[in-house]
Amino acid sequence: MAGVYKIEISESEAKLKELLRKEKTGSGKERIQVLYLLKTKKAKTVTEAAEMLGRNRVTVQDWLGKYRQGGLEKLLSKKVSTGRPRKVPQWAEKALEKR
Repeated sequence: MAGVYKIEISESEAKLKELLRKEKTGSGKERIQVLYLLKTKKAKTVTEAAEMLGRNRVTVQDWLGKYRQGGLEKLLSKKVSTGRPRKVPQWAEKALEKR
Protein backbone atom coordinates (compact mmCIF):
# COMPACT_ATOMS: atom_id res chain seq x y z
CA MET A 1 0.00 0.00 0.00
CA ALA A 2 1.48 3.38 -0.99
CA GLY A 3 2.13 5.91 1.76
CA VAL A 4 1.77 3.39 4.58
CA TYR A 5 4.75 2.86 6.83
CA LYS A 6 5.36 1.17 10.13
CA ILE A 7 6.57 3.06 13.16
CA GLU A 8 8.04 1.38 16.21
CA ILE A 9 6.80 3.09 19.38
CA SER A 10 9.27 2.17 22.10
CA GLU A 11 7.28 3.53 25.07
CA SER A 12 4.74 1.29 26.78
CA GLU A 13 1.02 2.09 26.90
CA ALA A 14 1.34 2.85 30.63
CA LYS A 15 4.26 5.23 30.01
CA LEU A 16 2.34 7.06 27.27
CA LYS A 17 -0.71 7.35 29.54
CA GLU A 18 1.51 8.81 32.28
CA LEU A 19 3.06 11.28 29.83
CA LEU A 20 -0.41 12.33 28.67
CA ARG A 21 -1.42 13.03 32.25
CA LYS A 22 1.74 15.05 32.98
CA GLU A 23 2.00 17.03 29.73
CA LYS A 24 1.00 20.65 30.25
CA THR A 25 0.62 21.95 26.70
CA GLY A 26 -2.23 21.06 24.37
CA SER A 27 0.06 20.52 21.40
CA GLY A 28 2.25 18.18 23.45
CA LYS A 29 -0.79 16.18 24.55
CA GLU A 30 -1.96 15.79 20.96
CA ARG A 31 1.43 14.50 19.86
CA ILE A 32 1.59 11.97 22.69
CA GLN A 33 -2.03 11.01 22.04
CA VAL A 34 -1.14 10.06 18.45
CA LEU A 35 1.49 7.66 19.78
CA TYR A 36 -0.98 6.29 22.33
CA LEU A 37 -3.70 5.73 19.70
CA LEU A 38 -1.29 3.89 17.42
CA LYS A 39 0.31 1.87 20.24
CA THR A 40 -3.06 0.70 21.62
CA LYS A 41 -4.36 0.02 18.08
CA LYS A 42 -7.35 2.30 18.70
CA ALA A 43 -6.26 3.89 15.43
CA LYS A 44 -5.08 1.41 12.84
CA THR A 45 -3.61 4.01 10.48
CA VAL A 46 -2.12 7.48 10.63
CA THR A 47 -5.18 8.75 8.76
CA GLU A 48 -7.50 7.33 11.44
CA ALA A 49 -5.43 8.88 14.22
CA ALA A 50 -5.47 12.24 12.42
CA GLU A 51 -9.26 12.09 12.02
CA MET A 52 -9.72 11.22 15.70
CA LEU A 53 -7.71 14.29 16.70
CA GLY A 54 -9.20 16.58 14.06
CA ARG A 55 -5.79 17.12 12.46
CA ASN A 56 -4.56 16.79 8.90
CA ARG A 57 -2.86 13.51 8.03
CA VAL A 58 0.28 15.34 6.85
CA THR A 59 0.58 17.11 10.22
CA VAL A 60 0.43 13.80 12.06
CA GLN A 61 2.97 12.29 9.64
CA ASP A 62 5.30 15.23 10.38
CA TRP A 63 4.96 14.53 14.12
CA LEU A 64 5.74 10.85 13.57
CA GLY A 65 8.74 11.80 11.45
CA LYS A 66 10.07 13.88 14.34
CA TYR A 67 9.46 10.97 16.71
CA ARG A 68 11.31 8.61 14.38
CA GLN A 69 14.28 11.02 14.16
CA GLY A 70 14.71 11.82 17.84
CA GLY A 71 12.11 10.08 19.98
CA LEU A 72 9.92 11.90 22.49
CA GLU A 73 12.47 14.68 23.00
CA LYS A 74 12.35 15.72 19.34
CA LEU A 75 8.58 15.18 19.13
CA LEU A 76 7.87 17.52 22.06
CA SER A 77 10.55 20.14 21.31
CA LYS A 78 9.34 23.62 20.49
CA LYS A 79 10.72 25.61 17.58
CA VAL A 80 12.19 28.86 18.86
CA SER A 81 11.07 31.82 16.81
CA THR A 82 13.47 34.74 16.48
CA GLY A 83 10.69 37.21 15.93
CA ARG A 84 10.65 40.26 13.76
CA PRO A 85 14.04 41.67 12.72
CA ARG A 86 15.10 45.04 14.12
CA LYS A 87 14.35 48.12 12.05
CA VAL A 88 17.03 50.30 13.64
CA PRO A 89 20.51 49.25 12.48
CA GLN A 90 23.06 48.47 15.19
CA TRP A 91 25.31 51.39 14.21
CA ALA A 92 22.40 53.82 14.71
CA GLU A 93 21.50 52.24 18.04
CA LYS A 94 25.09 52.61 19.28
CA ALA A 95 25.17 56.24 18.16
CA LEU A 96 21.98 56.91 20.11
CA GLU A 97 23.41 55.24 23.23
CA LYS A 98 26.44 57.55 23.15
CA ARG A 99 24.23 60.66 23.36
